[in-house]
Amino acid sequence: MFLMRKWMLMALLSLTLLLAGCSAAGNTQPGKDAAQIPYEPDLPDTIRVDESGIPQLEVYVTEEERIVPMDIESYLYGVLAGEMQNDWPEEALRAQAILARTFVIKFLSEKESKYAGADISTDVEEAQAYDAEGINDRIRAAVDATKGMIVCYENEPIYAWFHSHAGGKTARASEGLSYKAAAPYTQSVNSMESDAAAPEAQAWTATFDAQEVLAAAAECGIKIEGDLHSVAMGAMGESGRVKTIRLNGLEAPANELRIALGSTKMRSTMLSSVSLWNGQMKLQGKGYGHGVGMSQWGAYAMAEQGKTAEEIIRYYFRNVDIVQKWR
Repeated sequence: MFLMRKWMLMALLSLTLLLAGCSAAGNTQPGKDAAQIPYEPDLPDTIRVDESGIPQLEVYVTEEERIVPMDIESYLYGVLAGEMQNDWPEEALRAQAILARTFVIKFLSEKESKYAGADISTDVEEAQAYDAEGINDRIRAAVDATKGMIVCYENEPIYAWFHSHAGGKTARASEGLSYKAAAPYTQSVNSMESDAAAPEAQAWTATFDAQEVLAAAAECGIKIEGDLHSVAMGAMGESGRVKTIRLNGLEAPANELRIALGSTKMRSTMLSSVSLWNGQMKLQGKGYGHGVGMSQWGAYAMAEQGKTAEEIIRYYFRNVDIVQKWR
C-alpha cells in the first residue's frame, strides 16, 4: 500500500508472509462467523503474545514522541478512528477494522518501524492513520466485534488495500497502483458509492502550473525540454482510470504523476478531461484514492443496505477467507 485520514486513502508493500493455520480449514461463508483456529503466525521473535494469543506491541506515538505498550486490539481503536469516521454504519466500521488488523499483521511480518525500539507507529507515512481523540463506543464495538479477524488469500494475509471513493468502479492492483507482483484477490467491480460522500470525493477539478507539471514529470523520470505545450489522456485501464497522461507527447505514468503532483489535489486517476490553458493543466475527475480494494464510501452504502462486514469485504476482494486468529 496504496494511505488516508478519516475517509481518505493509502497503499502498501510486497507479499512474503505465511500465517500458519490461515488455510481452507479457516474458510467462512457469507453471513457466518469467522472460524476459530489456533494462532500460529510467523511473526518476528520480538512480538510477544499473551495467553489468548493476542500480539503485544510497542507503539511509537508520534504526538507524544514516546513508545507506548499496547495490545494490537487497543492499537486498532485509534487506527479505526483515524481511517473511518466514528459515526459511520456499524458494518462499514467492522469491515474497516478487519482490513486494518490485516494490515498490521502484514506490516509486523514484513517491515521494521523507522522508530527505534518500536514495532509500529501512529505515523500515517509509516503505517495507518491514527486518531486517539476519535475513539468512541462505536469504534470500540467495531474492533471488539471483529476481534482477531483477518483476511487471507491462499493461506496468507492479503494486502488490505482500501480507498475513500471509487468513483463508481474499483481497480485491480496492477492498474490502480501499478503493482507488479501478483495480487489476484483484487478485482474491478462496480461500486455503489453513498450519496452522503463529500462533494470533493465524488467529483473534483484541479489545476497545476506548467512548472509544477514539469517538476512532477521529472520526478517520474520523464524529462521534458522547454515549455509544456500539450497535455492529453493516454492509455486507459479496465476500470476507466487513466494509465498514462501525455505531456508534450511523452507518456507519464498517471499513478506516479498523481503522487508527485499531490494525491489530495489530483484525487484519483479516474479522469474525465485533461486540458492546457493559460499555462495551466486542468484536470477533471471523480473518486478519491487509488481505487484498489475496498471503497470506504461504497462500504458505507452497502452497510446502509444491510450487508455485513464479511459480505462487504468479499465483494471488493475475490476468493478471500476471513479467519479468526484469536478471540
